[in-house]
Amino acid sequence: MEMRADLLIVGAGMVGSTLALALQHSGLEILLLDGSPLAVKFFEAQAPFEPRVSALSAASQRVLERLGAWDGMLARRVSPYAQMHVWDGSGTGQIHFSASSVHAEVLGHIVENRVIQDALLERLLDSEIGLLANARLEQMRRSGDEWLLTLADGRTLRAPLVIAADGGNSAVRRLTGTQTREWDYLHHAIVTSVQCSAPHEGTAWQRFTDDGPLAFLPLLRDGGQDWCSIVWSITPAEAERAMALDDEAFCAALERAFEGRLGKVMHADPRVCVPLRQRHAKRYVSEGLALIGDAAHTIHPLAGQGVNLGFLDAAVLAEELEHAVGRGERLADVRVLSRYERRRMPHNLALMAAMEGFERLFQADPLPLRWLRNSGLKWVEDLPHAKALFVRQALGLSGDLPELARP
Repeated sequence: MEMRADLLIVGAGMVGSTLALALQHSGLEILLLDGSPLAVKFFEAQAPFEPRVSALSAASQRVLERLGAWDGMLARRVSPYAQMHVWDGSGTGQIHFSASSVHAEVLGHIVENRVIQDALLERLLDSEIGLLANARLEQMRRSGDEWLLTLADGRTLRAPLVIAADGGNSAVRRLTGTQTREWDYLHHAIVTSVQCSAPHEGTAWQRFTDDGPLAFLPLLRDGGQDWCSIVWSITPAEAERAMALDDEAFCAALERAFEGRLGKVMHADPRVCVPLRQRHAKRYVSEGLALIGDAAHTIHPLAGQGVNLGFLDAAVLAEELEHAVGRGERLADVRVLSRYERRRMPHNLALMAAMEGFERLFQADPLPLRWLRNSGLKWVEDLPHAKALFVRQALGLSGDLPELARP
């Protein structure tokens, strides 16, 4: 059986689903495919937290609100935070950010990835967008002016335009030979949820240790403020040792690494260890092809910006495709797709470079660099206008924003 669409989106994760919903009124015949069953899980308020979470910016919130997914997330579980506290564990430098500095109520929300995904999927199931579940891509090649995709079960799909939204290990990127620049951070991230004896006070906490950054991100459950999602970036050898510890020893090690800022770490959910690697496609587009989200770029979880970049990719691409539809242009034309690339690549590269600089600076041992980072934190802490600029950037209140993300 062969199916055809105007637009094929490979990957129905958070970013691919967002793109599909953003284009649902474009008049295009859209087919969204994924290797998973695409089923919404029943949500239990008392269920343990999913280990993978995202720190959603205000810009991402606006996108999700306008696509109708935010209410579904609120009905499940979202955790707002209004402050962020960062300090250098091997020095005295620290900095504190507050939403009130720019007259905002929150800096963002910590949300389990599954909550975001299910809220988006609910909207997709209520739309006219074609969904193809359990569809694992096996082959992909050009056939005239179209792409011909072959699935593992033998089904074939045709479309003039394919969007790769299938994550960091993108099959589309591999099958099309799209080149990337990438390198290993030589760090692994341990992620889990922990319960602390002291309330997190709606604050995102981050300590730069000698081994790597350690973040405690606030989670809410039934109004309680004693749960946090942790992202602990350490060397592979240290990660292997930490993963081998029993729960009590792991909690004690985590508490020491965090200087006991939130009291005793009383409980830890099952842990997940993820190798950290930065990757960036040399081009986001070619004839009839565009890459978005992690398929185009992966970034260090240091600032929790990965999925926010992906949501903006999806919103900008949808905007450019809708404009092209209105002008009667051929959507697969690389000149049309390059408008998306020109708007997103500089922003993504700039943020990736900044995160790389931070990561290298805080991993540096030489005394002059230690002095520099501590002095820098103190300098910014004493400049309210500079801090407000950082906050506005994180909230998505500046820059080239697509209409879906604008205040």
